[in-house]
Amino acid sequence: MAKKLLDIMRDKIRFKHYSMSTERVYIYWAKKYILYHNKKHPKYMGKVEIEQFLTHLATEFNVSPTTQNQAFNAILFLYEQVLNISLKDENIQALRAKERKHIPVVLTINEVRSIILNMTGIYQLIVKLMYGCGLRMKESQNIRIKDIDFGYDKIYIWDSKSLKDRTLPLPLKIKDELKIQVEKVKEIHQKDLENGYGSVYIPYALERKFPWSGTESTLAKSKI
Repeated sequence: MAKKLLDIMRDKIRFKHYSMSTERVYIYWAKKYILYHNKKHPKYMGKVEIEQFLTHLATEFNVSPTTQNQAFNAILFLYEQVLNISLKDENIQALRAKERKHIPVVLTINEVRSIILNMTGIYQLIVKLMYGCGLRMKESQNIRIKDIDFGYDKIYIWDSKSLKDRTLPLPLKIKDELKIQVEKVKEIHQKDLENGYGSVYIPYALERKFPWSGTESTLAKSKI
């Protein structure tokens, strides 16, 4: 039962073009929710069972508020998008994990410079790119060669956390470093292909439409 339902949920997530990380997280929490209630089908459960599960996460597993909200969002998706059961008017009240308020720490320019100068190689280049473009770590890791336009000095970010593509100015100070990295990666990539490696995951049906796209060059080994 659970496997079939989770497969349907996975298909729905992919239909909505959610990221692979979101898919893994949502499937994980939906499965945990079902197993917690002894594999009872979610359509026979509701507000009470959801509150029990969320309270269990907060009191027995001591999860963070972010993790608890993540589990709640996964369950909401399961009910509303997969089972077509609305929870809008249920007023779900679970014992919520207490959220701690942190004062943000902002580094000075000299502190950032010191961090960068104490790094080397590809790691230094990644940090420079993150700092220069305001990228999330995963966004910088997912950049491929085709995403960098050296002619117009732009970087293209696809399938970000907000599900919105965007264009960013390429930091000119690291333009030459990126070009050098591209040449290094091409050499590594060619060797990987010769050894039967060097492919990357291609989402949706693109792998069937473009069978060689998974082996085209990326920035650092397979990604930067």
